[in-house]
Amino acid sequence: MSNQYGVITLMGSGELTATMVEVHKTLLDRQGAAVRPVFIDTPAGFQLNVDHLSRRALDYFQNRVGHTLAIASLKSADTGDGAQREAAYRLLHQANYILIGPGSPTYALRQWRQMPVASLIAGRIRQGACLVAASAAALTVGRFTLPVYEIYKVGQAPYWEEGLNLLGLFGLDCVVLPHWNNAEGGNHDTRFCFMGAPRLAVLEALLPPSTTLLGLDEHTALVIDLAGSRAAIRGIGQVTVRRDGVERVFRKGDALPLALLRGAPLSTEAGQRSTPAVADGPAPPLSADDVWDPLNALAEKIQSQLERNQVETATKALLTLERHIWEQQAILQERSAMGAAREVLRDMLALMGAHLGARQPADRRAFLAPLVEPLLEWRAALRAQHQWETADALRECLQQGGVTVVDTPDGVAWEVVGG
Repeated sequence: MSNQYGVITLMGSGELTATMVEVHKTLLDRQGAAVRPVFIDTPAGFQLNVDHLSRRALDYFQNRVGHTLAIASLKSADTGDGAQREAAYRLLHQANYILIGPGSPTYALRQWRQMPVASLIAGRIRQGACLVAASAAALTVGRFTLPVYEIYKVGQAPYWEEGLNLLGLFGLDCVVLPHWNNAEGGNHDTRFCFMGAPRLAVLEALLPPSTTLLGLDEHTALVIDLAGSRAAIRGIGQVTVRRDGVERVFRKGDALPLALLRGAPLSTEAGQRSTPAVADGPAPPLSADDVWDPLNALAEKIQSQLERNQVETATKALLTLERHIWEQQAILQERSAMGAAREVLRDMLALMGAHLGARQPADRRAFLAPLVEPLLEWRAALRAQHQWETADALRECLQQGGVTVVDTPDGVAWEVVGG
């Protein structure tokens, strides 16, 4: 194998968080003085906030990693003119550090199959470049790709789609599942990239026997040095290697022999243990979650207090819920769970509005002011930080709770719908 071959780094999540800053810096240092990092936006190309995500990546690299990042904007195969696409291809052709992150893996695959992106990336890796594929992008690089949204959100039966198989070009017959240890489901199993144990068992049965499954914990990176013989684990979690009913787990600092990713038996070594790919019986209990446990507990408290007509204490609990979401927003965004948290807040606001509407107070505005005005202060803070999507979602929450918010040249005005 050529000594020029570069590095493929797979991240379970967290590619733009504090946990991965040192990983990026170390990988960039390998490229010497002439570092040319590029970010590809295709996986999120269908999202209305795709440009915001690109700006976030630019800011992260400039202020946290210490390098200027270029954007190879390839939102879809059908948008933009030919000159724009060629400019993006030129950036990729010159890049020696390529970062791809969150979005939809199946959307990205549909677009890339109409573009020369995969061949460009493979060519750069052969010339010593580093590919960092995180979250949705990590799902695309293996022999098969998991259609996460189609199964988890839409309800389709478990299945695989053909992946880019960039790993296969370098002798690694693998499929990659990020978010391996995900726990945002709270009272239901969302491990194994939101699949849970029962669906994972079905998915593994559909794989060819020779194919290795790579499970990447969140905020964890597997650094595959293609010119070497081992891969390294960085970050805060573990990497799980599974094949033929056996798994081995590697932790931070461990060296993972590349032979295992090329089909060598996952036999046990001294001090290591083989376990079934999916254990019999129910899934093990999920550990406590500092984000979702308090959120669910507060939602239950609000409902209970409103049922007992304890409006003042329910209002305090609702404000605590809002503050908790604000304090945990970085983790929620990283887990792609901000939307779910907003749904909880929206439901509680609607419940509060319905309860207060049923009471018909003499002055509903005065009654609602202690609740609405702190929420509007939070919205103003969000707008000041250019977090437009979250600010708009909060405004929608208030609207569903019976409060109309209007931005005027003199400030924010609000009124209770129907008086």
